[in-house]
Amino acid sequence: MTQELPGLGRALIVLGIVLVITGALLTAGPRVPWLGRLPGDFRIQRDGLSFYLPLTSCVVVSAFISLIMWVLRRVR
Repeated sequence: MTQELPGLGRALIVLGIVLVITGALLTAGPRVPWLGRLPGDFRIQRDGLSFYLPLTSCVVVSAFISLIMWVLRRVR
């Protein structure tokens, strides 16, 4: 059982770091002027209907998160 604890501790630390980074991104998100307004982000507004699909922004954020996770795996 004592051999499992270092792995659990490492997982909790990584989870904490991911939560801090996510919180920082959510806090700073409104200050990033281009996020949500990239070509490929679809916005449809009509009478009684509003539809927004941030497709390109999701791809950019996903690539950034993948890069962070790749770097974290390389450091380990």
